[in-house]
Amino acid sequence: MSAPAKSDIPRFASIEKAIGTLKPVDPVYCLQPDKFRGAAKRFLDGFPGDTLYAVKANPHPNVLEQIYAAGIRHFDTASLGEIELIKSRFPDAICHFMAPVRLPGHAKAAFERYGITDYAIDCDFELEKLLAETGRPEKLRVFVRLATQFGGALLELSSKFGSLPPEAARLLKRVKELGPTPCLTFHVGSQCLSPFSYAQAIELARRTVVLAGVEIGALDIGGGFPGPDTNNDVPPYLWYFDTIREALATLERDKLPVMCEPGRALCAEGLSLVTQVVLRKGDRLYINDGIYGSFDELTMPGFNVDYPVRVFTVDSKSRALTLPGEIRPFRVYGPSCDTLDVLPRPLMLPDGIGAGDFIVFDAMAAYTVAARSNFNGYFPDTWVQIGS
Repeated sequence: MSAPAKSDIPRFASIEKAIGTLKPVDPVYCLQPDKFRGAAKRFLDGFPGDTLYAVKANPHPNVLEQIYAAGIRHFDTASLGEIELIKSRFPDAICHFMAPVRLPGHAKAAFERYGITDYAIDCDFELEKLLAETGRPEKLRVFVRLATQFGGALLELSSKFGSLPPEAARLLKRVKELGPTPCLTFHVGSQCLSPFSYAQAIELARRTVVLAGVEIGALDIGGGFPGPDTNNDVPPYLWYFDTIREALATLERDKLPVMCEPGRALCAEGLSLVTQVVLRKGDRLYINDGIYGSFDELTMPGFNVDYPVRVFTVDSKSRALTLPGEIRPFRVYGPSCDTLDVLPRPLMLPDGIGAGDFIVFDAMAAYTVAARSNFNGYFPDTWVQIGS
Protein backbone atom coordinates (compact mmCIF):
# COMPACT_ATOMS: atom_id res chain seq x y z
CA MET A 1 0.00 0.00 0.00
CA SER A 2 1.55 3.29 -1.09
CA ALA A 3 0.95 6.71 0.37
CA PRO A 4 2.40 10.15 -0.15
CA ALA A 5 4.86 11.33 2.45
CA LYS A 6 3.22 13.24 5.25
CA SER A 7 4.60 16.57 4.01
CA ASP A 8 3.19 15.92 0.51
CA ILE A 9 -0.45 15.84 1.64
CA PRO A 10 -2.10 19.17 0.74
CA ARG A 11 -3.39 21.09 3.75
CA PHE A 12 -6.43 23.31 4.01
CA ALA A 13 -7.98 25.32 6.81
CA SER A 14 -11.37 23.68 6.26
CA ILE A 15 -13.18 21.16 4.10
CA GLU A 16 -14.95 24.07 2.40
CA LYS A 17 -11.56 25.56 1.45
CA ALA A 18 -10.45 22.20 0.05
CA ILE A 19 -13.60 21.89 -2.07
CA GLY A 20 -13.41 25.47 -3.35
CA THR A 21 -9.74 25.19 -4.25
CA LEU A 22 -9.66 21.69 -5.72
CA LYS A 23 -13.19 21.33 -7.12
CA PRO A 24 -12.35 17.62 -7.00
CA VAL A 25 -13.72 15.25 -9.61
CA ASP A 26 -12.40 12.26 -7.65
CA PRO A 27 -13.43 11.45 -4.06
CA VAL A 28 -11.23 13.07 -1.42
CA TYR A 29 -10.38 11.74 2.05
CA CYS A 30 -10.00 14.61 4.53
CA LEU A 31 -7.76 13.88 7.52
CA GLN A 32 -8.61 15.83 10.69
CA PRO A 33 -5.78 15.48 13.24
CA ASP A 34 -7.69 17.18 16.06
CA LYS A 35 -10.34 14.46 15.95
CA PHE A 36 -7.75 11.67 16.01
CA ARG A 37 -6.13 13.34 19.02
CA GLY A 38 -9.46 13.66 20.80
CA ALA A 39 -10.36 10.02 20.25
CA ALA A 40 -6.98 8.78 21.47
CA LYS A 41 -7.10 11.01 24.53
CA ARG A 42 -10.49 9.57 25.56
CA PHE A 43 -8.99 6.08 25.75
CA LEU A 44 -5.54 6.96 27.05
CA ASP A 45 -7.10 8.98 29.88
CA GLY A 46 -10.20 6.89 30.55
CA PHE A 47 -9.53 3.22 29.90
CA PRO A 48 -7.97 1.35 32.87
CA GLY A 49 -5.19 -0.35 30.90
CA ASP A 50 -3.37 -0.36 27.56
CA THR A 51 -5.20 0.77 24.42
CA LEU A 52 -4.43 -1.17 21.23
CA TYR A 53 -5.47 0.28 17.87
CA ALA A 54 -7.17 -2.43 15.80
CA VAL A 55 -5.32 -1.96 12.52
CA LYS A 56 -8.00 -3.74 10.50
CA ALA A 57 -10.34 -0.74 10.97
CA ASN A 58 -8.15 1.44 8.77
CA PRO A 59 -4.59 0.40 7.86
CA HIS A 60 -3.78 3.29 5.52
CA PRO A 61 -0.39 4.84 6.36
CA ASN A 62 -1.92 8.32 6.49
CA VAL A 63 -4.33 7.18 9.19
CA LEU A 64 -1.71 5.18 11.06
CA GLU A 65 0.48 8.29 11.22
CA GLN A 66 -2.39 10.15 12.88
CA ILE A 67 -3.05 7.33 15.36
CA TYR A 68 0.62 7.16 16.32
CA ALA A 69 0.99 10.94 16.55
CA ALA A 70 -2.01 10.97 18.91
CA GLY A 71 -0.08 8.82 21.38
CA ILE A 72 -1.12 5.22 20.63
CA ARG A 73 1.81 2.80 20.92
CA HIS A 74 0.06 -0.59 21.10
CA PHE A 75 -1.49 -2.19 18.01
CA ASP A 76 -3.89 -5.11 17.59
CA THR A 77 -2.47 -6.78 14.50
CA ALA A 78 -4.46 -9.66 13.02
CA SER A 79 -1.96 -10.83 10.39
CA LEU A 80 1.73 -10.91 9.60
CA GLY A 81 1.10 -8.26 6.95
CA GLU A 82 -0.32 -5.87 9.55
CA ILE A 83 2.63 -6.53 11.86
CA GLU A 84 5.08 -5.78 9.04
CA LEU A 85 3.18 -2.60 8.18
CA ILE A 86 3.27 -1.30 11.76
CA LYS A 87 6.85 -2.28 12.59
CA SER A 88 8.16 -0.85 9.30
CA ARG A 89 6.70 2.56 10.15
CA PHE A 90 6.95 2.58 13.95
CA PRO A 91 9.83 0.38 15.18
CA ASP A 92 9.05 1.16 18.82
CA ALA A 93 5.38 0.14 18.52
CA ILE A 94 4.18 -2.94 20.42
CA CYS A 95 2.22 -5.38 18.27
CA HIS A 96 -0.12 -8.07 19.61
CA PHE A 97 -1.05 -10.98 17.28
CA MET A 98 -4.63 -11.38 18.47
CA ALA A 99 -6.24 -13.32 15.61
CA PRO A 100 -7.14 -16.82 16.92
CA VAL A 101 -6.21 -18.44 13.58
CA ARG A 102 -2.92 -17.75 11.81
CA LEU A 103 -1.49 -18.95 8.52
CA PRO A 104 1.24 -21.59 8.82
CA GLY A 105 4.63 -20.01 9.57
CA HIS A 106 3.25 -16.58 10.44
CA ALA A 107 3.62 -16.95 14.20
CA LYS A 108 7.21 -18.09 13.64
CA ALA A 109 7.96 -15.02 11.52
CA ALA A 110 6.22 -12.68 13.97
CA PHE A 111 8.16 -14.11 16.92
CA GLU A 112 11.58 -14.37 15.29
CA ARG A 113 11.59 -11.22 13.14
CA TYR A 114 9.58 -8.83 15.28
CA GLY A 115 9.67 -10.22 18.82
CA ILE A 116 5.89 -10.61 19.07
CA THR A 117 5.00 -12.43 22.30
CA ASP A 118 1.18 -12.02 22.60
CA TYR A 119 -1.02 -14.48 20.68
CA ALA A 120 -4.67 -15.53 20.83
CA ILE A 121 -5.98 -19.10 20.42
CA ASP A 122 -9.31 -20.86 20.87
CA CYS A 123 -8.42 -24.50 20.19
CA ASP A 124 -5.70 -27.09 20.77
CA PHE A 125 -4.58 -27.14 17.15
CA GLU A 126 -3.68 -23.45 17.10
CA LEU A 127 -2.01 -23.71 20.50
CA GLU A 128 0.17 -26.61 19.39
CA LYS A 129 1.01 -24.91 16.07
CA LEU A 130 1.95 -21.71 17.90
CA LEU A 131 4.27 -23.48 20.34
CA ALA A 132 5.88 -25.56 17.59
CA GLU A 133 6.59 -22.47 15.48
CA THR A 134 7.95 -20.24 18.22
CA GLY A 135 9.81 -22.86 20.28
CA ARG A 136 10.06 -20.63 23.37
CA PRO A 137 6.84 -21.08 25.36
CA GLU A 138 8.21 -19.26 28.41
CA LYS A 139 8.44 -16.07 26.33
CA LEU A 140 4.78 -16.07 25.31
CA ARG A 141 1.51 -14.76 26.68
CA VAL A 142 -1.24 -16.92 25.18
CA PHE A 143 -4.75 -15.45 25.28
CA VAL A 144 -7.56 -17.99 25.24
CA ARG A 145 -10.54 -16.43 23.50
CA LEU A 146 -13.98 -16.71 25.09
CA ALA A 147 -17.18 -16.68 23.07
CA THR A 148 -19.41 -13.82 24.30
CA GLN A 149 -22.79 -13.62 22.58
CA PHE A 150 -24.83 -11.13 24.61
CA GLY A 151 -26.73 -9.34 21.85
CA GLY A 152 -25.58 -5.80 22.61
CA ALA A 153 -23.65 -5.26 19.37
CA LEU A 154 -24.77 -4.61 15.79
CA LEU A 155 -22.42 -7.33 14.51
CA GLU A 156 -21.64 -10.35 16.69
CA LEU A 157 -18.11 -11.77 16.56
CA SER A 158 -18.41 -14.98 18.58
CA SER A 159 -19.95 -17.43 16.11
CA LYS A 160 -16.64 -17.71 14.24
CA PHE A 161 -14.15 -17.51 17.12
CA GLY A 162 -14.18 -18.27 20.83
CA SER A 163 -14.72 -21.11 23.29
CA LEU A 164 -17.37 -21.58 25.95
CA PRO A 165 -16.16 -21.40 29.58
CA PRO A 166 -15.62 -25.17 30.16
CA GLU A 167 -13.49 -25.48 27.02
CA ALA A 168 -11.71 -22.17 27.67
CA ALA A 169 -10.91 -23.29 31.22
CA ARG A 170 -9.42 -26.52 29.90
CA LEU A 171 -7.32 -24.55 27.41
CA LEU A 172 -6.11 -22.20 30.14
CA LYS A 173 -4.90 -25.18 32.16
CA ARG A 174 -3.15 -26.60 29.11
CA VAL A 175 -1.46 -23.31 28.31
CA LYS A 176 -0.08 -23.14 31.84
CA GLU A 177 1.11 -26.74 31.73
CA LEU A 178 2.95 -26.14 28.44
CA GLY A 179 4.82 -23.08 29.67
CA PRO A 180 3.34 -19.80 28.36
CA THR A 181 1.61 -17.29 30.61
CA PRO A 182 -2.13 -18.07 30.39
CA CYS A 183 -4.37 -15.08 29.61
CA LEU A 184 -7.96 -14.47 28.51
CA THR A 185 -9.57 -12.40 25.78
CA PHE A 186 -13.02 -11.85 24.27
CA HIS A 187 -14.82 -9.58 21.80
CA VAL A 188 -18.38 -8.47 22.57
CA GLY A 189 -19.06 -7.55 18.91
CA SER A 190 -18.68 -4.62 16.56
CA GLN A 191 -20.49 -1.34 17.31
CA CYS A 192 -21.54 -2.47 20.79
CA LEU A 193 -24.24 -0.12 22.09
CA SER A 194 -24.49 -1.69 25.55
CA PRO A 195 -21.73 -0.95 28.10
CA PHE A 196 -23.21 -3.76 30.21
CA SER A 197 -22.05 -6.29 27.59
CA TYR A 198 -18.49 -5.70 28.80
CA ALA A 199 -19.53 -6.35 32.41
CA GLN A 200 -21.22 -9.59 31.33
CA ALA A 201 -18.12 -10.68 29.44
CA ILE A 202 -15.80 -9.88 32.35
CA GLU A 203 -18.06 -11.90 34.64
CA LEU A 204 -17.82 -14.80 32.17
CA ALA A 205 -14.04 -14.42 32.27
CA ARG A 206 -14.10 -14.47 36.08
CA ARG A 207 -16.11 -17.70 36.11
CA THR A 208 -13.75 -19.25 33.56
CA VAL A 209 -10.73 -18.42 35.71
CA VAL A 210 -12.40 -19.97 38.76
CA LEU A 211 -13.31 -23.05 36.75
CA ALA A 212 -9.74 -23.40 35.48
CA GLY A 213 -8.12 -22.83 38.85
CA VAL A 214 -5.41 -20.89 37.01
CA GLU A 215 -4.23 -17.34 37.65
CA ILE A 216 -4.24 -15.38 34.41
CA GLY A 217 -1.46 -12.99 33.49
CA ALA A 218 -3.59 -10.49 31.55
CA LEU A 219 -7.10 -9.81 30.26
CA ASP A 220 -7.81 -8.40 26.81
CA ILE A 221 -11.40 -7.15 26.60
CA GLY A 222 -11.26 -6.72 22.82
CA GLY A 223 -12.90 -3.99 20.79
CA GLY A 224 -16.49 -3.15 19.93
CA PHE A 225 -16.51 0.41 21.28
CA PRO A 226 -18.90 2.27 18.98
CA GLY A 227 -18.21 5.09 16.62
CA PRO A 228 -20.65 7.90 15.87
CA ASP A 229 -23.83 6.65 14.20
CA THR A 230 -26.82 8.89 13.53
CA ASN A 231 -29.29 5.99 13.59
CA ASN A 232 -28.34 4.65 17.02
CA ASP A 233 -28.09 6.11 20.49
CA VAL A 234 -24.38 5.71 21.23
CA PRO A 235 -23.71 5.93 24.98
CA PRO A 236 -20.88 8.18 26.26
CA TYR A 237 -17.50 6.45 26.46
CA LEU A 238 -17.37 7.29 30.16
CA TRP A 239 -20.20 4.81 30.70
CA TYR A 240 -18.13 2.07 29.09
CA PHE A 241 -15.00 2.88 31.08
CA ASP A 242 -16.85 3.11 34.41
CA THR A 243 -18.72 -0.15 33.76
CA ILE A 244 -15.48 -1.92 32.80
CA ARG A 245 -13.64 -0.58 35.84
CA GLU A 246 -16.40 -1.74 38.21
CA ALA A 247 -16.52 -5.18 36.57
CA LEU A 248 -12.74 -5.57 36.77
CA ALA A 249 -12.93 -5.00 40.54
CA THR A 250 -14.90 -8.25 40.85
CA LEU A 251 -11.84 -10.18 39.64
CA GLU A 252 -10.14 -9.28 42.94
CA ARG A 253 -6.76 -8.97 41.23
CA ASP A 254 -4.74 -5.86 41.91
CA LYS A 255 -2.63 -4.63 38.99
CA LEU A 256 -3.92 -7.24 36.52
CA PRO A 257 -2.71 -6.06 33.08
CA VAL A 258 -5.76 -5.15 31.02
CA MET A 259 -5.97 -4.27 27.31
CA CYS A 260 -8.63 -3.17 24.85
CA GLU A 261 -8.68 -3.13 21.04
CA PRO A 262 -10.73 -0.20 19.71
CA GLY A 263 -10.68 0.34 15.96
CA ARG A 264 -13.75 2.33 14.98
CA ALA A 265 -13.68 4.37 18.22
CA LEU A 266 -10.11 5.54 17.61
CA CYS A 267 -10.36 6.42 13.93
CA ALA A 268 -13.95 6.89 12.69
CA GLU A 269 -14.35 10.60 13.45
CA GLY A 270 -10.95 11.55 12.03
CA LEU A 271 -11.82 11.24 8.35
CA SER A 272 -14.44 12.91 6.17
CA LEU A 273 -15.11 11.98 2.54
CA VAL A 274 -15.86 14.54 -0.16
CA THR A 275 -17.88 13.14 -3.07
CA GLN A 276 -19.25 14.87 -6.14
CA VAL A 277 -22.63 14.42 -7.79
CA VAL A 278 -22.02 13.30 -11.37
CA LEU A 279 -25.64 13.04 -12.54
CA ARG A 280 -29.17 13.62 -11.30
CA LYS A 281 -32.20 11.80 -12.69
CA GLY A 282 -35.27 12.93 -10.78
CA ASP A 283 -34.88 11.61 -7.26
CA ARG A 284 -31.79 9.55 -8.18
CA LEU A 285 -28.23 10.82 -7.77
CA TYR A 286 -25.06 9.28 -9.19
CA ILE A 287 -21.87 10.11 -7.27
CA ASN A 288 -18.17 9.34 -7.79
CA ASP A 289 -17.87 6.79 -4.96
CA GLY A 290 -19.95 3.80 -3.99
CA ILE A 291 -20.35 0.36 -2.46
CA TYR A 292 -17.18 -0.96 -4.09
CA GLY A 293 -15.26 2.04 -2.80
CA SER A 294 -15.75 3.78 0.53
CA PHE A 295 -19.25 2.51 1.36
CA ASP A 296 -18.73 -1.24 1.65
CA GLU A 297 -19.60 -1.20 5.36
CA LEU A 298 -23.19 -0.26 4.57
CA THR A 299 -23.71 -3.75 3.12
CA MET A 300 -23.01 -5.51 6.43
CA PRO A 301 -26.02 -7.21 8.07
CA GLY A 302 -27.47 -5.30 10.99
CA PHE A 303 -25.69 -2.04 10.18
CA ASN A 304 -28.38 0.59 9.92
CA VAL A 305 -25.80 3.33 9.51
CA ASP A 306 -26.34 6.82 8.13
CA TYR A 307 -23.15 8.82 7.96
CA PRO A 308 -23.55 12.51 8.85
CA VAL A 309 -23.72 14.45 5.56
CA ARG A 310 -23.33 18.04 4.42
CA VAL A 311 -23.93 19.44 0.92
CA PHE A 312 -21.97 22.24 -0.78
CA THR A 313 -22.10 24.02 -4.09
CA VAL A 314 -19.23 26.06 -5.54
CA ASP A 315 -19.96 29.61 -6.75
CA SER A 316 -18.23 31.67 -9.45
CA LYS A 317 -15.65 32.87 -6.91
CA SER A 318 -14.63 29.29 -6.04
CA ARG A 319 -16.32 29.45 -2.66
CA ALA A 320 -17.90 26.29 -1.29
CA LEU A 321 -21.27 27.33 0.09
CA THR A 322 -23.85 25.28 1.96
CA LEU A 323 -26.57 24.30 -0.50
CA PRO A 324 -29.95 25.59 0.72
CA GLY A 325 -33.34 24.05 0.04
CA GLU A 326 -35.99 21.80 1.47
CA ILE A 327 -34.66 18.40 2.51
CA ARG A 328 -36.03 15.38 0.67
CA PRO A 329 -34.99 11.75 0.09
CA PHE A 330 -32.71 10.77 -2.79
CA ARG A 331 -31.55 7.35 -3.93
CA VAL A 332 -27.76 7.49 -4.29
CA TYR A 333 -25.82 5.32 -6.75
CA GLY A 334 -22.10 4.73 -7.11
CA PRO A 335 -20.12 5.17 -10.33
CA SER A 336 -19.70 1.53 -11.37
CA CYS A 337 -21.82 -0.32 -13.91
CA ASP A 338 -23.23 -2.69 -11.26
CA THR A 339 -26.89 -2.24 -10.29
CA LEU A 340 -25.96 -3.30 -6.75
CA ASP A 341 -23.73 -0.24 -6.44
CA VAL A 342 -26.30 1.80 -4.52
CA LEU A 343 -26.45 3.02 -0.94
CA PRO A 344 -28.96 0.80 0.89
CA ARG A 345 -31.08 3.68 2.19
CA PRO A 346 -32.04 7.05 0.72
CA LEU A 347 -30.15 10.15 1.81
CA MET A 348 -31.99 13.25 3.00
CA LEU A 349 -30.54 16.08 0.88
CA PRO A 350 -31.52 19.58 -0.34
CA ASP A 351 -34.04 19.40 -3.18
CA GLY A 352 -31.89 21.64 -5.43
CA ILE A 353 -28.91 19.31 -5.49
CA GLY A 354 -27.50 18.53 -8.94
CA ALA A 355 -24.45 17.56 -10.97
CA GLY A 356 -21.30 19.32 -9.77
CA ASP A 357 -22.44 19.70 -6.16
CA PHE A 358 -20.51 18.04 -3.34
CA ILE A 359 -21.74 15.71 -0.61
CA VAL A 360 -19.46 15.47 2.43
CA PHE A 361 -19.77 12.34 4.53
CA ASP A 362 -18.31 12.77 8.02
CA ALA A 363 -16.96 10.10 10.42
CA MET A 364 -15.82 7.91 7.51
CA ALA A 365 -12.50 6.41 8.63
CA ALA A 366 -13.65 3.01 9.91
CA TYR A 367 -13.78 0.08 7.46
CA THR A 368 -14.01 2.39 4.43
CA VAL A 369 -10.44 2.65 3.18
CA ALA A 370 -9.81 -0.86 4.52
CA ALA A 371 -12.50 -2.50 2.37
CA ARG A 372 -12.39 -0.49 -0.88
CA SER A 373 -11.60 -2.17 -4.16
CA ASN A 374 -10.67 -1.04 -7.68
CA PHE A 375 -13.79 -2.60 -9.22
CA ASN A 376 -14.50 -1.12 -12.65
CA GLY A 377 -11.29 0.90 -12.38
CA TYR A 378 -12.52 3.21 -9.62
CA PHE A 379 -10.27 3.49 -6.57
CA PRO A 380 -10.60 6.51 -4.24
CA ASP A 381 -7.17 7.51 -2.94
CA THR A 382 -6.86 11.30 -2.93
CA TRP A 383 -5.96 12.75 0.48
CA VAL A 384 -5.85 16.17 2.09
CA GLN A 385 -5.35 17.33 5.67
CA ILE A 386 -7.68 19.75 7.39
CA GLY A 387 -6.12 21.99 10.02
CA SER A 388 -2.95 20.95 11.83
